[in-house]
Amino acid sequence: MVTKPTLSKPKSQPPADILKIHITTDCPMEKYPAKQHARNVARRLPTSNGLIYLEGMPEVLFEDSDQAIKFRQKRYFLYLTGVVDIPDCFVTYSIAHDRLTLYIPPFDPNQVLWSGFPPSIEDCIFRYDVDEVLYSTEITDKIMEFHLTFQSAPIYTIHEQVSRIPSRIPGRLIPYQYLQPAIDDCRVYKDDYEIKLLRQANIISANAHRAVLKAVQTAQTEAQLEGIFVQTCIAQHARTQAYDPIVGSGPNCATLHYTRNDAFLKGKQLLLIDAGAEWDGYASDVTRTYPISGKWTKEASEIYNIVDEMQKECIKKTVAGVDWRDTHLLAHRIAIKGLMALGILYNGTAEEIFQYGTSLAFFPHGLGHFLGLDTHDVEGTPDLNWKPTAGQLGSIASLPKPMLGRGLYRAVVRRVLEPRMVITVEPGIYFSKFIIQAYLEHGVHSQYINKAVLEKYWAVGGVRIEDDILVLDNGENENLTIAPRIEPSGEWA
Repeated sequence: MVTKPTLSKPKSQPPADILKIHITTDCPMEKYPAKQHARNVARRLPTSNGLIYLEGMPEVLFEDSDQAIKFRQKRYFLYLTGVVDIPDCFVTYSIAHDRLTLYIPPFDPNQVLWSGFPPSIEDCIFRYDVDEVLYSTEITDKIMEFHLTFQSAPIYTIHEQVSRIPSRIPGRLIPYQYLQPAIDDCRVYKDDYEIKLLRQANIISANAHRAVLKAVQTAQTEAQLEGIFVQTCIAQHARTQAYDPIVGSGPNCATLHYTRNDAFLKGKQLLLIDAGAEWDGYASDVTRTYPISGKWTKEASEIYNIVDEMQKECIKKTVAGVDWRDTHLLAHRIAIKGLMALGILYNGTAEEIFQYGTSLAFFPHGLGHFLGLDTHDVEGTPDLNWKPTAGQLGSIASLPKPMLGRGLYRAVVRRVLEPRMVITVEPGIYFSKFIIQAYLEHGVHSQYINKAVLEKYWAVGGVRIEDDILVLDNGENENLTIAPRIEPSGEWA
């Protein structure tokens, strides 16, 4: 089992206008807990001996160029080392000896002129939670040495990460099926250090969202606002975005992963910005929707209020012991209630509309996803014995061709929430003509959508609100996201 120390909720958050960039540490040089991660992973493997072996990301050049593609460390390697920014590394962990060894590239004097001095062995021993640091030129010999000493011990690795394993080692001793699931199950639970990194990423993102909000009424294009967000992150030493920023206005708000970010803002009602900084490899994922003019239209405020209720009620359910799929269905029920109150959905009961899945026309994605080293982080071992507590939302058979919304059945997290999980809560309502038209042409769904009322809402585009939630062990949660909102009431939240 992954160690899960007691979690407590902070008594208060700092005021939004004095957020500072600071990570507290318990010692002068607190390190990423790579050794404990390796131990946790080893406990989930089938033998008490063996060698864990992973390769880091190599430096990769653009095709037909001497320029390197922006480096992003392999996440499984990062989890067992804490090495974010050094390419061409390797790691081994001897399970029986509890020995974690990092292998770094050897010193190349020809590169010093261009790139400066690389981290030395001494630097890495000081910086990382490992027992030993060697040069990568030794990795093949060290693996072979391990095999000759422990000839029946397996070498646990991930498929296609075996470029340095000597061919003389029998394939039966190199199982691929165990290591990745073991790491996935561990990554789902965040330790205290990881939570600090996630909280820091959210503080940086909150400041960047605040800068965008201050500029939204004077900016002319989506691109300008994207630039403000990224610049604010870089000024706080967060040079990497967790994902490409989504900065959409008007109808572009209805495209879930819109990243062109090149439209003019004039004449549009809403801006939807989904953007988050990365801090030492850990992601934030934050979405806000703002009125571009500073004033909400009647239709935009009505949709925002529905999504706001969806999120607030679902955050209340983001606690240990609750199956996430039930919370996802709750979001749809709230959406149906709100859309029926506006007259967009009609001609049937809320239960009928829910059972047919017509609300998927307006809310076509999952309620949220795990967050960590990846924005869409690993799920671990899913819970497959789910029985919905309040009925099932439609079915694949009820969806209009070409199976619009089918991906939803794969996108919903299939877990009962537990302490130390971090998950996004990101409901939305969208007015995508491409998606909704398919429902309007469907024999069943068309009877529940009021075309006349719908016409008034196309210009809204879409609304999404997203926060990052840490599940605590006392039946509560902590919202790590402190980015500002502007409510239709005119109040900041």
